[in-house]
Amino acid sequence: MEITKYIVSQREKALLLGDYGTYRRQLTRRLPVVRKKLYPTTSKGRTYTARQQVTAEDIGSNHEFVHLLLLTSERAWAHAMYMRSMQPADTGAKGIMGSTRRHIMSRLQKARVGARHLVELLDDKEASKASLEAILEAQAYYVSLCGAITFEKQQWTDCIRHYSEARLIYTTLFPSRSVVIGDDLLRDRLTSNVDSSIRYAAYKLKIPRTTSVESLVSQYLPKDTNAYIEEILERNPEALDNQAAGNRKSFSSDDTDIPKTVQWRSRTVKLEDGATAQALAAVSSAEKRLSSFLLRSPNGPPRAKAAAYDEVLIPSQDAVDATRTAIEELTADGVPQGDLRMQSLQLTRTAVNYALIGWRTGRNRILCGEQDGADLEPLKPKRLRTVRQNRKHHEPHSAPVESKGHQLKRLKERVVLYDATLQSLESVLLLPGVAADQPFVHEIEAKRSYFAALRCLAIARSYRLLGNLKEAVALLVRALEQCSVASKSTTLSKELRTHKPPDLTVSVTQVTELQVLLQSLLTQHRALFVLYGLLGSDSKSDVKAEPPLIERLEEYPQSPVDLTALVTYPPKLEPIPVKPLFLDVAYNYIEYPWRMNEPEKRSTTVNGAVQTMEKKEVKKGWFSFGR
Repeated sequence: MEITKYIVSQREKALLLGDYGTYRRQLTRRLPVVRKKLYPTTSKGRTYTARQQVTAEDIGSNHEFVHLLLLTSERAWAHAMYMRSMQPADTGAKGIMGSTRRHIMSRLQKARVGARHLVELLDDKEASKASLEAILEAQAYYVSLCGAITFEKQQWTDCIRHYSEARLIYTTLFPSRSVVIGDDLLRDRLTSNVDSSIRYAAYKLKIPRTTSVESLVSQYLPKDTNAYIEEILERNPEALDNQAAGNRKSFSSDDTDIPKTVQWRSRTVKLEDGATAQALAAVSSAEKRLSSFLLRSPNGPPRAKAAAYDEVLIPSQDAVDATRTAIEELTADGVPQGDLRMQSLQLTRTAVNYALIGWRTGRNRILCGEQDGADLEPLKPKRLRTVRQNRKHHEPHSAPVESKGHQLKRLKERVVLYDATLQSLESVLLLPGVAADQPFVHEIEAKRSYFAALRCLAIARSYRLLGNLKEAVALLVRALEQCSVASKSTTLSKELRTHKPPDLTVSVTQVTELQVLLQSLLTQHRALFVLYGLLGSDSKSDVKAEPPLIERLEEYPQSPVDLTALVTYPPKLEPIPVKPLFLDVAYNYIEYPWRMNEPEKRSTTVNGAVQTMEKKEVKKGWFSFGR
C-alpha cells in the first residue's frame, strides 16, 4: 500500500498538464471506474441494492479499496484547492470570506473525514492486513489535511502541530539518502505542502525566519498524546535528535567563517548586522557542500542536483530577510537614506538579492539539462518504450524511442523554467543602485537575450514536433536575433566556469555555441520548409479545379473573375433538393403559372345575406404537415 507515492503521482500527472480543476475532473472520471471494478453491478430486473461502506475486511481482500477512499478524499481536496486558486491574491488579512470560505472548509472537512476513515480501517491490522508503514503513511496524509483545515481557519499553532507530525512521519519513512539516489518523492512532498506551510505559519506567529523547520518540528510536535508519534520514536529513537543535528549542520558555522564585509561590483562595505553575517556564513558553507556534491556526481539525475540547491536557497533567503529587517528598523528609528549605515544596508540588500536570484537561476539551468537545455537529449532507456521489429521471427528490440507527447511535455517544462529565469532577471533591474550602473544593465540585458533565445528554441521544437514548420522557422529566426544581441555584449564572462555551481553567470563560449546551433537548425528547417512546399505544390496539381462562379455567388471574389468558368459546361447530372424548405414557407405568397387563370373567389352580399365563396387551399406548418 504505497499511499504517499500513489497520491503524489496522481497529483503530478494532473497538475503537469492543468490545474486543480483538471485534477478534480480526472478523479471524477476515475472514481466510477474503480467503483465498477470493486462493487458488483445490479442485474436487470432486480432490486437496486445500495453500496455498503468499505470495511477492514474489504481492504484485506483487495487493496484497491484503499485507492477508492484516497480518490474520494483527493477529489474533495482538489475541489477546495481549485476554489482557493480562483480567488484573487490580495484578499486582505482575513483571507477568503463568505460562502466561498464555507464551501472550501466543507470540501476540506469531507477530505479529512475520508482520510480519518481510512486510518481507522488500517488500524485493524488483523482484518486489513496493513503494514506499519501503510498505517503511518495514512496518518501522515490525515494530519496534513488537518493542517490544511487549520491553515484556512488561521489557527497557526495547530497548523504547525499537524504539519510537524506529518513531516516527522515522512522523514522517518523516507530517509534523506533517497534524495541522493534520485527519488525526489519526499523532497517534493515536503517542499510543496509541508515545509512551506510550516514556514508561513511560523511567519504569522512572528517566529524569526532564522529558526529552521527542524527546530519548529521539535518544539511543536505533540509527543505524549499521540500513539503514532510514540510508534515513530520507538522505531527510531533518534528521529528528533537527527532533526536538531540537521539544524545545527545547516545553519551553524564557526566564528572564523562569519564574513566581516560584503562586496558588490567594485564596492566593499562593512557588515554591521549580525543576523545577515551569520546567514551569509551559512550560505558560504552550503555553497561548498553543493560544489562538492556536484563534483562527486557529475552524471547524476538533474532532479537530484536541483534538490541539492535547497541547502543554499534557504540561508540565502534568510540573508535577504535579515537585511530587510535591519533596513526597516533603521527607518523606524528615523535614520535618513543618506546615512552611511543605510547606504551600506542598501548595498548589502542588492548583493544578497542578486545572489539569491543567481541560485534560483542555477537551479533552473540544472533542471533544463545539458547546455542550459539547448540540446534535446534523449531520456534514459528505462523510461522509454521499445518497439519490436518483427514479433513472428523474435527479432531483437529496436532502439528506444521517445513518444512525441513525452517530448512536448519536457519542452513545456523547459519553457516554464525559462519564463521564471526571465522574470528573475527583470526583478534584478529593480534592485537599489542597479539602474545607475549602465555596464551592469547591459550585462543583464545580454543574459536576458540569451535565455530568451533558449525559450524561443524550445517553443520552435514544439512546433516542429507538431508539424508546423512555418512557425518553427519564425521562432528560430527570433531566437537567432536574440542570440546575436547577446553575442555583441562585451560584459559577459570570457571563461566558462566548471568548478563552481551554475548561477547567473553566462560565458561568451555558451553564447557562441548556442548561436552556431541556432544557425544550423534554421538552415535545416528552411530547407525542410522549401522541400515540403514543393511537394505540396505537386500534390495540389491533382486536386480538382475551383467550382464555377454560379456555385459561389454568396462569396465576394477576392481576385479577378475567371470568365471561362462561369457555369459548368457541358452540364453534369447532379443531385438537387427535392422540396426545398423555403418553398413551403413562401407557398401562400407566390403566384404560380397554373394559378394565374383561376377566377378570384370573394365573399359577396346578396339581399343582405353574406355568401362565402370557396377559399383557396392554404398550406400550414413545415413541410405541409399542418399544426
